[in-house]
Amino acid sequence: MSDMTIREALQWASSFLQEHNRESRVGILLLEYYTGLEGARLYMEEPRNLSGKEKDRFVKAVRTHAETGEPYQHIIGSAPFYGRTFRVSPDVLIPRQETEELMDFIRTHARPGETIADIGTGSGVLAVTLALETEAEVVATDISPEALSVARENAWNLGARVHFYEGSFLTPLEEKEIDILVSNPPYIAWEEKKDLDATVRDYDPELALFADNDGLSAYETICRELKGWRRKPRLVAFEIGYTQGAAVSRLFEEALPGYEVEVIKDLSGKDRIVKAVYK
Repeated sequence: MSDMTIREALQWASSFLQEHNRESRVGILLLEYYTGLEGARLYMEEPRNLSGKEKDRFVKAVRTHAETGEPYQHIIGSAPFYGRTFRVSPDVLIPRQETEELMDFIRTHARPGETIADIGTGSGVLAVTLALETEAEVVATDISPEALSVARENAWNLGARVHFYEGSFLTPLEEKEIDILVSNPPYIAWEEKKDLDATVRDYDPELALFADNDGLSAYETICRELKGWRRKPRLVAFEIGYTQGAAVSRLFEEALPGYEVEVIKDLSGKDRIVKAVYK
């Protein structure tokens, strides 16, 4: 390719991505990243030529995403969440828009001085954001040392004070006094793997995506472990798959009868959060 203007780069990327059945908006996001121009600024500078370095990196990234399905977030090593930029890697789940709604819910219900536990923290987006957006103490667990390394890096980069613990679900917390327990655990049934987009199926870590028993095993484990705690959190909130509201509610009602359970819908009207308040 010879010299390429920003306008030509956008046109080429849109066409190339569509030919490979990828979303054309990824071209805009990649060009914003490699030029450092975001939103309207990118379009204001459409006539200017890309530098050789910008063009080479941009073209390579678009080709990689289009031809392999590798998520653009992995290519650039970061992803946005709640107005901040977080490092991501193949060891962690790329944050989703739906999880920002879980973040909104917890932020509005947290009280100063409380302790919030994020179970299965992954890249740490919930834990770090909660530490920055509330006046609560935040602790977080994950079974993956690689994921915890990414989470600690995000906390350091963003100046968040979070205590991280390695281990499965609630086990590392040893019955710490937790006021709010939040989790976005793996909840996709293994049988659904074949139906997922390749950018998810082939690149997000299976540990963060899939769960046994129709995607319910993580919720079952957390409820079982929570049942044995003498001091129950006053509030528990799970992100769920949109078909799991009734099943997860039933788990709570059977394992933890002291909680009042409610399903909350997301902005598109689908079941997305199960909250349980200790009576």
